[in-house]
Amino acid sequence: MRRRSLLGAMAALPAVAQAQAQTPERMRRLGLLIGYAENDPEIQARLAAFRQELEKRGWKEGGNLQIDYRFAPAGRKQADVRAKELVTLGPDVLLGNSTPSAAALQAATHTIPIVFVGVSDPLGSALVTSIARPGGNTTGFTNFDPSLVGKWLGILKELAPQTARAAVIFNPDTAPDGGSFFLLPFTQVARAQSVESIAAPVRNDAEIDQALTALADKPGGSVIVMPDAFTTVHRKPIIDLCARYRLPAIYPYRYHTAAGGLISYGVDTVDLFRRAAPYIDRLLKGEKAGDLPVQAPVTFELVINRKTAKALGLTVPSILLAQADEVIE
Repeated sequence: MRRRSLLGAMAALPAVAQAQAQTPERMRRLGLLIGYAENDPEIQARLAAFRQELEKRGWKEGGNLQIDYRFAPAGRKQADVRAKELVTLGPDVLLGNSTPSAAALQAATHTIPIVFVGVSDPLGSALVTSIARPGGNTTGFTNFDPSLVGKWLGILKELAPQTARAAVIFNPDTAPDGGSFFLLPFTQVARAQSVESIAAPVRNDAEIDQALTALADKPGGSVIVMPDAFTTVHRKPIIDLCARYRLPAIYPYRYHTAAGGLISYGVDTVDLFRRAAPYIDRLLKGEKAGDLPVQAPVTFELVINRKTAKALGLTVPSILLAQADEVIE
């Protein structure tokens, strides 16, 4: 009996091994909280690039990875609701695009790994305690350094040398540090270049109109649009009103200029999402978010809309044209 039992057990080994090999890999779950509208073409381009990079690393949506999407273009309150929905689904990893989205995810869980994309000030926003070793359950990718305000003003003055006053458009409820992250260095840079700096906090389309109307009342006014989830969601009224009041404006992203804005200088947002995919891969494989350093952007682009410049009566200097990554005719 013992010999027959041993032989039977030995005969069964290949079948057991085969059954184990056929056991499907556990479906992993990723939750995305995007601080913008779902139907925004820019957002769909980011997500497409992100999924493509994940597939290169063996993660296919609908195959071994389920992705749950939530969108919160209305700001922090909406983001808090969507973040709780995602956490309830029990994801293995979370990703937040925009400061309000990342903060909402972190408020909803202190255990699930979180990757943020497109956050200007993760330290000031209390998302991490260190850039090199974030600690906790959050890491990610920043999009701007405050020193860029000098670059923005310099470009704007090259294109619109009559600039004597510059208003910074931002929403204090969603901008980094309530707007001070960029406003404080901008005030210093503007003073050094003999430009009057104007803080223009806005929370809705009516306030955008009021701020730009006031700026247009005197000559020499120009606009700097702060990188912020709000200014992305409300980019059309900002661009349209700058055109109506003939105000030169510089924007933080290419898609502002593609939509009719005068000029933009900023990070390639699609590239940020591509770079986030390897971090998602590493977290799904068991690494800790707190051990992965926060990364700065590496790809910036200068885009000029010559049609808008012509409408404003501006001549684009040849040096700017030579530096441009793209010129929209």
